[in-house]
Amino acid sequence: MKKIGIVMGSKSDLPTVEKAVGVLKEYGVPFEVRVLSAHRCPAEAKEFAEQARGGGFSVLIAAAGMAAHLAGALAANTTLPVIGIPCRSSGSDGMDALLSTVMMPSGIPVATVAIDGAKNAALLAIQIMAVEDQELADKLEAAREAGRKAVLAADEEIRNQFR
Repeated sequence: MKKIGIVMGSKSDLPTVEKAVGVLKEYGVPFEVRVLSAHRCPAEAKEFAEQARGGGFSVLIAAAGMAAHLAGALAANTTLPVIGIPCRSSGSDGMDALLSTVMMPSGIPVATVAIDGAKNAALLAIQIMAVEDQELADKLEAAREAGRKAVLAADEEIRNQFR
């Protein structure tokens, strides 16, 4: 099985990234986590993106705050799918990161999840891998069914409470 690369622009993004790591562990998907700044070590970030396909990666997740450019910088240097996680930071509450992650020029796509949406970033990466991995697809289906059952159980509980 190929792996997912998670790149954060700063170690301060780790609390957000750990949520994605938890999901990947739950699904048994191999991953690698790096700290590479698009602005402070652009050559290393570019090299990582350029070599990602050959390094056994299938999807890259980029987490960065402030006027984040990491997802775009990675996407500019690979044809692998890139998922951006805009991280909340002081000042604009993550809106600057959201806008800089989602506003990509034509031809360089970045899928973007919600501010601090690391769990969904990991699930989207798994869904991309599940296109050709039936075992992952089955795990995703089972998780969706478990979620459906949990909501229906809560519905029954609330309905009984207010009879």
